[in-house]
Amino acid sequence: MATDRIRASYLIETPEPPEKVAEVMAGEQSCGTFTRVEGETDALRARARATVESIVELEPAASPSLPNALLERKGARGPWRRARVDISFPVANIGANLPTLVATVAGNLYDLGEVSGLRLETVHLPAAYRARFELPRVGIAGTRRACGVESGALVGTIIKPNVGFSAAETAELVGRLCDAGVDFIKDDEVCANPDHAPLAARVPAVMAAVRAHQERTGKHVMVAFNITDETDAMKRHADLVAREGGSCVMASLNWCGHAGMQTLRRHTPLALHGHRNGFGALSRHPLLGISFQAYQTLWRLAGVDHMHVHGLQGKFSQPDDEVIASARDCYTPLTEGIDDRVMPAFSSGQWAGTVPATWAAIRSDDLLFMSGGGILAHPQGPAAGVASIRQAWAAARAGTPLADAAREAPELALAMEFFGKR
Repeated sequence: MATDRIRASYLIETPEPPEKVAEVMAGEQSCGTFTRVEGETDALRARARATVESIVELEPAASPSLPNALLERKGARGPWRRARVDISFPVANIGANLPTLVATVAGNLYDLGEVSGLRLETVHLPAAYRARFELPRVGIAGTRRACGVESGALVGTIIKPNVGFSAAETAELVGRLCDAGVDFIKDDEVCANPDHAPLAARVPAVMAAVRAHQERTGKHVMVAFNITDETDAMKRHADLVAREGGSCVMASLNWCGHAGMQTLRRHTPLALHGHRNGFGALSRHPLLGISFQAYQTLWRLAGVDHMHVHGLQGKFSQPDDEVIASARDCYTPLTEGIDDRVMPAFSSGQWAGTVPATWAAIRSDDLLFMSGGGILAHPQGPAAGVASIRQAWAAARAGTPLADAAREAPELALAMEFFGKR
């Protein structure tokens, strides 16, 4: 691709000619507006205007996907034509400015009066431009090193109940989870700095339990403390985690913003666990929002180390093929020559029974397999829950059906009996 242009692809729906709409999109997101203005010379356009690279028309829709007051005032009746549109934007228009990059490839496009549907599908960057942004500080290899896991999937869990424990109660649970054999523990996205367990008390209490376990066993368990907050507070929280010997912090990406995450990345060497809660609002409608490929591209420019992708056969709405594609996006460098891969976190209703589908689809151990209830609700306790997942993972890698493996693995057998009925 051109070294001085960013390419983005879109799915659009419109009652107007797609070629006309594509040119409106290119103009609106670069140097133009609804009419040519003074100073918008041919030379300026040649330098600064976005370019329509391709248009592929698809089957039309029977009715508009989204309401549009302008089209309704015009009495538009269709046909509702759909097309894939590829547009390139000059790097010089944007510079190394992540919020403006997002505003350029997305922004007001969603509000255009010409469309009854628009979705950002992909974003591709030239290598020189990608190099101007943050890289993961820890990434896949660093996460493995920090947790002392050379091979196999990293088994993680989530503090449950989601919220409500005191700092001391949280620390006691973390200690039990460390003893149970997990590699990774994270806060829930709704538990950041609550009055009943403020980070100022929770971080020291939890890390005392983590350090005690490490002193006994030599094993460091990575804890992703949810430090979601305004930017200065996140920096203070990250400093506290670092002082206490922690290795990871978590933030809700959509609510902290691209600039907030960039600031946090530049401030701390800790692993950044990127939680995507709210992504469904941006992605679930097929003719609105943003696909995960484009979404994770933009967040990886902020330097995150882990990205949530949900889980196979899980409790959320995403189909399995979307989860699989999301994980593969995390494994794919954004450009040639730069290793900026991030570790996908599989989470949402995961337990030993979802392991075979995960292994069959991903064929990689480089992931966080996050199980909350699948560990904490195991009838024999968290240690048995962890054991059941590791037993399932070993069986899947060996090509052994879980039912056969369970004959020699009582924790797995009990998990299948207990969770398999739900």
